[in-house]
Amino acid sequence: MRTIDLRGQQLSRTDLLRLVPRAALDMGTAVDRVRPLVEAVRDRGEDALREQARDFDGVEGHALRVPAERIAASLETCPPEIRAALELLIEKLRRASAAQVPAEQLTRFGDGAVIRQRWQPIGRVGLYAPGGKAAYPSSVIMNAVAAQAAGVPELALASPAQVDNDGLPHEVVLWAAALAGVDEVYAIGGAGAIAAFAHGVESIGLAPVDKISGPGNVFVAAAKRVVNGVVGIDSEAGTTEILVIADESADPRFVAADLISQAEHDEAAASVLVTDSAELAERVRSEIERRAARTRHAERVATALAGPQSAVILVDDLATAARVSDAYGPEHLEIQTRDDEAVLARISDAGAIFVGGYTPVSLGDYLAGSNHVLPTGGTTRFASGLGAHTFLRPQQVIGYDRAALAEVEQPLLALADAEGLPAHGEAVSARFEAERAGEGA
Repeated sequence: MRTIDLRGQQLSRTDLLRLVPRAALDMGTAVDRVRPLVEAVRDRGEDALREQARDFDGVEGHALRVPAERIAASLETCPPEIRAALELLIEKLRRASAAQVPAEQLTRFGDGAVIRQRWQPIGRVGLYAPGGKAAYPSSVIMNAVAAQAAGVPELALASPAQVDNDGLPHEVVLWAAALAGVDEVYAIGGAGAIAAFAHGVESIGLAPVDKISGPGNVFVAAAKRVVNGVVGIDSEAGTTEILVIADESADPRFVAADLISQAEHDEAAASVLVTDSAELAERVRSEIERRAARTRHAERVATALAGPQSAVILVDDLATAARVSDAYGPEHLEIQTRDDEAVLARISDAGAIFVGGYTPVSLGDYLAGSNHVLPTGGTTRFASGLGAHTFLRPQQVIGYDRAALAEVEQPLLALADAEGLPAHGEAVSARFEAERAGEGA
């Protein structure tokens, strides 16, 4: 991992935004590559999907829609310990997601004047589950359970066809779908799946969705950008990120293990340590060297840690560390310091925050009860992680009676006149014309 030494410098937020490590990512190029794929599915439907499955997944002649009975039957091959873990995840996530659903609120402006704030679920949602370097049953559950907590009535799931599973999605994806109660599943991957959700594919019974959610690679993110506006999207999530703020009190074994854990996702994954202790930095480096070579995906980890998106950042103090973190806006932020709460109080921009040495990011990936679908690429400054709120739309329901409308008639007429829209005011006055005509008779 390279070192970025910021000690002894007075840096503005603009400086920090320029200096924090980022992956070299050209979304524009990715959009140019996927746009023809999206348009092909829009225009030619199933034929285009089959061509893309052949070219990108190496699968031909498979059923694009997975029979519901096959989804249920997949649980016969699920090991008991994995099923128990997935069921525990579902139980925890249902409780945490339910807490994200706001109660209906009433605002009264006097007798007969009420605004009711309600949150309506989206009608139909398409969930995407990757199936490339790894399969993600946990992501299936994170998306499905959050949508269910919001009250979404229709869920469809897509995941790439697998050569070694007879053209079906990965078996672990089917386990998660079965346990979460999702029985509309498609063996479709990548940009084609996003296009199919957005435009529908009548020949396989796939109706267009209203919103698409779920993680994926840069091409999935690019396809979401292409269809955004045709349908809603959760985010353009990129490769995973972890930033650890640590001081000399942190255990270097914990820090190193956590940096490695996220680096195993992808060669472009970002692992960043921000510390005011040069000694801790060196101890973490030694631990990484010792541990990284022994992990299953050692080559992938080594590439990610050596990339431009990963670094050890040295700072003068923890206040500066917090400023660096906010400039970076990490998907996952860990705080391992002598006074974690003091550091936390300085943090604003992060997808999810893991406080203390015994709260690793991998806990949030699986069984903390929090949702692991989080904003990346610095978008935490304006975006939040996925939850029940992702699938809810706030609506204002306005109800005024005659007396309440009469009370605001004159100020409303003044505003309509100021904006040069007199018919707006006349729409109010029209409700009192008959009475006033009677008064003048």
